[in-house]
Amino acid sequence: MNLVATIALASIASTVAFSGIPRGISRVGVTALNEKRSEADVLTRREALESWIVGAAAISTGFLASPQKALAFPNKISNQYDDRPKQHGSKPNGLGVAMRKDMAGEEYLGLRPCGAAPNCFCSTDNVEESPDTHIPPFQWPVKQFSSHEDAFQQLYDVVKAYEPGQSNIDGGGFDIVTFDPKAGYIYVQFESLKNGYIDDLELALVGGDKVTNAVQVRSSSRLGYLDFGVNAKRINSLAKNLRTKGWDAPGVEFDTHRGYAEENGLKSF
Repeated sequence: MNLVATIALASIASTVAFSGIPRGISRVGVTALNEKRSEADVLTRREALESWIVGAAAISTGFLASPQKALAFPNKISNQYDDRPKQHGSKPNGLGVAMRKDMAGEEYLGLRPCGAAPNCFCSTDNVEESPDTHIPPFQWPVKQFSSHEDAFQQLYDVVKAYEPGQSNIDGGGFDIVTFDPKAGYIYVQFESLKNGYIDDLELALVGGDKVTNAVQVRSSSRLGYLDFGVNAKRINSLAKNLRTKGWDAPGVEFDTHRGYAEENGLKSF
């Protein structure tokens, strides 16, 4: 037992020892009172002390033990690696649609731009400035929907039907954190199976777009430099399912993202 726990138990034992008899009641009174109770209902001072010690030990262990593991997403594919410590990383600042500045200092409305690491894609990145991180937006078939809310409802359904573990990624499952069809915004967190790495996906309708049926896409890893194709595979899976519903969703192509592929040691997505 560690020092803090020992001190806590000693303090509790002392408290119990000196407070066993309520004020204003003599030992005779206590005896008489106890005689009126059944033996099953009476705790001796020794039993009370033992009970307090057991409870205190449990509380002390809870306070002094290492932090509990974060709850995994319920749609994960396996419990095999639950005993591993998870490396979720911190949620990035500046997610969502906001005013940004490009490399020339010009302002634009869009999603958070990608950094230099080959572990991110974003539709609002400038294709000329960031050819390896830029991807085309997803475009819904205009004739199929009467409003962008309806289009985002279908987009939500496609994301919700995403299969954890597809292409050997996202085995830790995912959670749709935000779904706001009126604003045209979806935010999703995906988790890797073994180490619990969290990636962030955003799908957003950006006001001011010349193409009014365009959904801007951003998928990025929180930790590490390389992603070994995870973000590309995730985007391509969603894009493929959207194309079956009539959307124009090209995804990440090997020929247009060779720098990303080479840095991650990939020959295909």
